Amino acid sequence: MNLRLACALLFVLLAGCGRAPLPAEIEAVSMAASQRGDDAAEQRLRAWAADGMPVAERELALLCRKRHRDDQARALFLRAARQGDAEAAHQLGELERDRPGTNAQAAQWYRQAAQQGHPKAALRLALLLKNGDGIPADKAAAAHWLGVAAQAGDAHAMFLLSNAYADGDGVPADPRRARELLERAADREYPAAIQELALVKQTGDDLTPKDAAEADQLLKEGAEHRRSNAHRF
Repeated sequence: MNLRLACALLFVLLAGCGRAPLPAEIEAVSMAASQRGDDAAEQRLRAWAADGMPVAERELALLCRKRHRDDQARALFLRAARQGDAEAAHQLGELERDRPGTNAQAAQWYRQAAQQGHPKAALRLALLLKNGDGIPADKAAAAHWLGVAAQAGDAHAMFLLSNAYADGDGVPADPRRARELLERAADREYPAAIQELALVKQTGDDLTPKDAAEADQLLKEGAEHRRSNAHRF
């Protein structure tokens, strides 16, 4: 069954049972509008957004942003974020970060999303705090939010938190914790983590035995993942 037919069937089923659509159903309709240019799907999405459904508002905002209608997108993201939609808050942070001199506003939205466990928002907030980029630097708070993102599975956050534990930057120095996070990031194919782990294995240390053959293999993997995962992280 193609996506257009599936969406048409979904419209009929929802109309017949009289229930509100589930978030996954709204996202499926949004995909049809965005990827296939399905006018009926877009009209349904607009109707749900007009009814104040936050997921529909957020998805319609993403469609507007794709079409470079940032003012419309911002208004829709704002409505959704005020109803607690974490991805909408994250997207507001992204919009503010793209504007000169608005990192303080971006941090507010990233924080709202991060407090709901949004990993990318937690990572963005951590980087602003770590670098003091438009907001006061706070290394301990940066490490906290890196931990939130790492706990949610973000490999970039794992790598940065590994460095923080290795250097005692915002957290007490803990080489064992640093190595554990480095290995977790490498397992998730984060190129910089793979290459750093390779360098560790070239010489060995108290936590990791020397293994020149594995180090060479990791260096090759790191170079390959750097090419193939250029847009992933």
